[in-house]
This record gives sequence, C-alpha cells and structure tokens, in this order.
Amino acid sequence: MTDDQNSGDPEATVEPDLDRIDAPLAVIVEKPRVETAIESLRTEGVYDDSRRVREEASTAEDSEDATTARAGGDREDGERVALPVTEPPTETRVLEVVRQIDPDRRTTDLADRLAERGWDEAALETVPGSWAVIGSVILVSVPEDCPDERELGEALLEHHGEADSVLADCGIATDGDAGTYREPRTRLLAGEADTETIHTEHGTRYALDPSRVMFSPGNQAERVRMGETVEPGERVFDMFAGIGYFTLPMARAGADVTAAEINPTAFRYLLENAVLNGVEERIDAYRADCRAVADGVADSGGADRIVMGYYGSGGSEGGDGGGTERTAAAHTYLDDALRALAPDGVVHYHEATPESELRDRPEKRLESAVSRAGRELEILERRRVKSHSPGVVHVVLDARVE
Repeated sequence: MTDDQNSGDPEATVEPDLDRIDAPLAVIVEKPRVETAIESLRTEGVYDDSRRVREEASTAEDSEDATTARAGGDREDGERVALPVTEPPTETRVLEVVRQIDPDRRTTDLADRLAERGWDEAALETVPGSWAVIGSVILVSVPEDCPDERELGEALLEHHGEADSVLADCGIATDGDAGTYREPRTRLLAGEADTETIHTEHGTRYALDPSRVMFSPGNQAERVRMGETVEPGERVFDMFAGIGYFTLPMARAGADVTAAEINPTAFRYLLENAVLNGVEERIDAYRADCRAVADGVADSGGADRIVMGYYGSGGSEGGDGGGTERTAAAHTYLDDALRALAPDGVVHYHEATPESELRDRPEKRLESAVSRAGRELEILERRRVKSHSPGVVHVVLDARVE
C-alpha cells in the first residue's frame, strides 16, 4: 500500500457533507506532502487547475474557508495546504475535504497571463500549447520566435503555483560522454536554480534533476503498465534502468529486478530511488554496460522478463551511427537480451519507428534475433507509447520467446 492510497481504514477516507453549500472542493494535506498529493490527484483525474494552491490554518476550525471538515481521529501538527479538486479523491490520502468559500482562481489560460504582461496578438501566437510538470519543475520547449522566454517562464510559474522552476527543453545531447549518457540539454528560464525534485506517479516516487537526467512524462502509462504486468517473485532484467523508470514500479509490485545503467548520475538516482520507495532489497543494480550484465543474468538461470526501454535515436536506419554504448540502435541489443532471457520468458522491446515501417520493422528485427538464437517467437502485444518526433512513433512489442 503506497503513501497516497487509502488503506481501508475508515479514517483514511473523508466523507464531508458536500451538499451543505454550493462552493468548490479542496483537500487538506500536510505541507511536506504537497507535490506527492498533487501528482496523485492528477493521476486520479480530480485535480482542479483552475484554482490556486494555498496554505490553510493549522486546524479546520481555524480556517475561514472550511464550512465542513472531518478527518477522524487526531489531526497532525504542522503546516497544512489546501489543494483544489473537482470531487473527493478515492485513492489519495488526505487529512480532510473542505468547501472553499472564496477560492483563489487562476487565469485559466497561459496566453491570458502573457496578454496581461503586454504580449500582442503576434507574440501570443508563439505561446506553447503544452509543457511537462515533473515534480516541482516545469519543462517547456521554447519556440524559436518567442519574444521573451523569461516572461514565458515567469507566467508558467504563476500558472502552476506549486512549481519552483522552469527549464527550457533543448533536446538530448548527442556528442561525447553526454551523448553516450543521453543527457538532457536545458537552460533555466525562471525560478529556483536548484532543480532537483521528487516526481510521483501512481505511488512510485522518482528523485531526479530534469536538467541532468532524462524523464519522459509521455511514458507514464507504460511505466504504470509494467508495474501491473509483472508478477511477484518474477526475475526481471531492466537493461537500461535510468533512474528506475520501469525498475521501480516492477519492484514495488514484488519482482526481483536486475538493473543496469551506465550513466553515473542516473545510477546514483537509481540507488536513491530504490531506498526512497522501500524496494532496495528487490533491486540488484549495476553501473555497467548492460551487455556485460546480461552474461551474469544468463549464468544465473536467466530472467523471466526483460525490459529494453531504450530505443536509440530512431529514424529510418535506427541509431545515429555513433556505435558507442548508448548511441547504437535499439535492435543491436536484442542478441544480448535473448541470451539473458529464460525459456518461455517475455521481452518488452522498445523502438522508435517511422510511421511507414510501423507494421513491419520492429517485428522483423525481433524475429531475426530470435531466429539467430534458434528459438521461437510469439508476439503478445504491440503498443504505441507516444509520438517520438515528426513521422516517428515510439512503440513497444511484448513477445514470449520459447
């Protein structure tokens, strides 16, 4: 049971009299849990972005906004924060649910905020339509014709009252060690220079610094799926573990995970996140090339499941021709993966594939590798994860190999 899920205790779920007054709802949480609770509420689909987060009095009776509040039992001491919601949460642990008599409304549109700062119609045409919120850090791609990226960053901070920093997303490094480690290229637009944070998804907590290691919010559904797919006691080999993107939800589900990662910064976060999530005893982590780790996995009897979450740079040929440990195309690791896969095991093969080759290329590459290994293949599922780049799709194939 995670920190942000109800435990079945009647005190964990609050049942206020929601019909007493026509006013929007908010939930009260301890201040240190604000980021975790917001992520959990977003996951539930009940977080209300139209209102601001704000601090509350130490008890519901002291709060001018609380017309009814009951948490059951003794309240915890310390600062409390009201988080706006559209309806009472069912999976997020909160102290109480309240009605807000005079809520602080956000400007609902980022463009409205920038218009208030004097941006004209031409400037407003450059406003990005989406961005990522990773813990307390906002990551945004800044259009080339943006008239004032500092003001854009400040407006984003206003729009997301719980955020502390805004980073410009400038892509992924491709040269030297930075390219080998797939380091993000960013620059600070607004807010605090310290961008280390904790991002929470479905109860899994990821400590990271988005300016130093990759994190793709678009992979969230796949991270959750891995935690739901694995069985307790399974032996899993995560060949490209990063900070624990797939390793953590699988370990939290009871799997024993061998995790390989060559990026020293990501590896440090992997170890920290194992402790943060209480799964360090189920993760055997190696800062090493996954090809070398595959030998050890094979010698120990093989893995029941292998996750190949890295897919190179995509494109029509796959990879970028660098040939280094982490710049080679995804399919070049298939022979090593199959060597480490136990009979009747499952491999999750990720690839960035051009739309025109979507139906054929990933499967043919997998079939070829299985044939070289003298084994038989059963495709279980093919899934689109997200758009990778114009005309290129991130896909994953689930396959059983006899």
